[in-house]
Amino acid sequence: MSIKQIFEGWKNHLLPADHLKEQITLVSEQRMAICRDCPLSSMNAANYHSVRTDEHCTECGCTLLPKTKCLSCSCPVDKWTSELTPEEENTIKNEKSF
Repeated sequence: MSIKQIFEGWKNHLLPADHLKEQITLVSEQRMAICRDCPLSSMNAANYHSVRTDEHCTECGCTLLPKTKCLSCSCPVDKWTSELTPEEENTIKNEKSF
């Protein structure tokens, strides 16, 4: 996961673009359901202990709430993939950050 994808996930979590809000919400809900059933989720991982209080992936270390809202991101163990076409990725890259 790149810095741009981390930024995209947090941006989509905190300040989603109006035209993407519905898609972000739907995708995030579907991905979170998958993650919450995954044995690699910090909430499910056997013998996993951390001082972190956020729900995160023990494989990649990402906080799940923003990670699942990053439309260009994929799961590190292929449980879900990017939702964007190459054209949509270019649109997001060309948008102003704030």
